[in-house]
Amino acid sequence: MSLPANKTSLLESFFDQRSYAKKELLLTEGQRCFEKFFIVKGCVQLSYLRQDGTEQTLDFALENWWISDFMAFAHGGISQFSIRAVERTEVLAISAAHQHALLEQVPELHAYFHLMFQRAYAASQMRLRYLYEFSKEELYLHFLRHFPAFTQRVPQYLLASFLGFTPVYLSELRKKFVS
Repeated sequence: MSLPANKTSLLESFFDQRSYAKKELLLTEGQRCFEKFFIVKGCVQLSYLRQDGTEQTLDFALENWWISDFMAFAHGGISQFSIRAVERTEVLAISAAHQHALLEQVPELHAYFHLMFQRAYAASQMRLRYLYEFSKEELYLHFLRHFPAFTQRVPQYLLASFLGFTPVYLSELRKKFVS
């Protein structure tokens, strides 16, 4: 979406630019969620702590993706998730109040945010389908084929968590398909 120069500078005034070190938290589970994040550079992980104390990865966001606990963001509620930088990451953060004001001043962005939300929701739907439909081997091979750079970029223990595997099982699969 292209905007006139005067609206582009206005747009920038609503965001906070931030940098996060590898493993640094952008949002902590149990904390109020007032912001969502646009990934300028880097990769972040959305996860929660399971009852057994293990971390379950639900999602990742790479460059040009948005991430937040969207339910908590919408209501200023308590986050059910943590968001952590997988690598050094640069984001643009916007609060719900700033987003509301931005959309008042630049209504053309409603269509953009709608499209981004649709894209994220569609990706979630496809991931759920793959989790239900594919065997573990098929799921791993699908990710290798369709997201090779991503599978190399993300630590294997996080990829295993995202795919619903143990790190040991993922290691066995990797050995099987690399040799």
